[in-house]
Amino acid sequence: MLIFQSLTKSDLADALLPLSTAKEERDLRTLTDESEREALLLKIGKKKRKQAEMRAKQLFHWVYQRYVTDYDQMTDIAKEIRAWLKDNVKIFRLEESYSKQSEDGTYKFLWKLNDTKTIESVIIPAALKEKVGEEVMSTLEDGKRYSGIEVEKAGLDRELDTDSWARLTACISSQVGCAMACKFCLTGVQGLDRSLEVHEVVTQVHELRMRAPITNIVFMGMGEPLHNVKNIAKACQILLDEDGMNFSKRKVTVSTSGLVPAIAELYEQTDVSLAISLNASTDEQRSQIMPVNKRWPIAELLAACRKVPLGGHRRITFEYVMLRDFNDTLEDAKRVAQMLRGIPSKVNLIPFNEHSGADFKRPKDDTVLKFQRYLLSQGYTTTVRISRGRDILAACGQLRSLFGTARGTEKHRDAPQLAP
Repeated sequence: MLIFQSLTKSDLADALLPLSTAKEERDLRTLTDESEREALLLKIGKKKRKQAEMRAKQLFHWVYQRYVTDYDQMTDIAKEIRAWLKDNVKIFRLEESYSKQSEDGTYKFLWKLNDTKTIESVIIPAALKEKVGEEVMSTLEDGKRYSGIEVEKAGLDRELDTDSWARLTACISSQVGCAMACKFCLTGVQGLDRSLEVHEVVTQVHELRMRAPITNIVFMGMGEPLHNVKNIAKACQILLDEDGMNFSKRKVTVSTSGLVPAIAELYEQTDVSLAISLNASTDEQRSQIMPVNKRWPIAELLAACRKVPLGGHRRITFEYVMLRDFNDTLEDAKRVAQMLRGIPSKVNLIPFNEHSGADFKRPKDDTVLKFQRYLLSQGYTTTVRISRGRDILAACGQLRSLFGTARGTEKHRDAPQLAP
């Protein structure tokens, strides 16, 4: 049994090809000349391929643009084709085990997979239409005013009434757990259970889109996306397909902790935006909090970034989780500014989101602002990420599996629990 969300449009056309017909096939029985038969076979093949591609396009429209998951409702698909699809191509759905809304409007979803393991994904509202334009200066705390822009608290109701938001970002998981063991990240506590299949990645976006008008996708949920690069790259192809979800390559961002060889592999298969989880200004610092740095130090990581085929005024985002009294000094800011010279880049500062069991503290607001102002003075677009969803463990670095599949949860007593 094939799974619909694991197939690119070309894959689906391949599957439908045996069901395609061409009226010229009947003429083959009367032809004896071998060269004429070969020419007719080629013509028939092209017609059948075109027919299969048209059907694949129709099916992509039904599932990804009309959100129909029942073949019987796809009225412009022939009955015999629908019958074959029901027997051979399953439209996958994720089971929603748990969902919770933060007071700031962030929504977190816990999905149960077929093997009973669980993953989390998040809808993050950003940029109130009447208050804030396209990604300008952010705030450190809701209700405070920075750079002349006030961001108000605003919640979504249970039906996800999102009209007041200019941007809704889906934060998607790529693995059950994570093997990277970054010291500041809660997902790393549980280790890696397994990587997600293509359909499990695509369906997270599909499910969220059926609930809200998602505008952006970031692969910044559970897992290291480039540790699962083949499946993530194929998932991105489906997300970008104009007959499918039709996301712009500028609106889909894959984040990595620094798996250097996989960066090139990603761009051999798809063209999306890239975010680098930098989080330190020296190798000594970075190796203390990110074990991946021992294998691929900062110089090798930045060399790989310089080879990324960007073009079109696109930039790499460098994420920098700020940890109090560890990597938040003005000297750190100066080193970051120096190391990023020559790379089309912007910097996203992320004040650490504290959780029980954490070894680090959130930096002081004025420390973050000094760091930001220095980078701005050096010509870098520098934003401070609003920490949305902290009250429901939906903020950056706080996602993990719950309810029986996570390891190390005894260290974290603030996890919500499902009613028995």
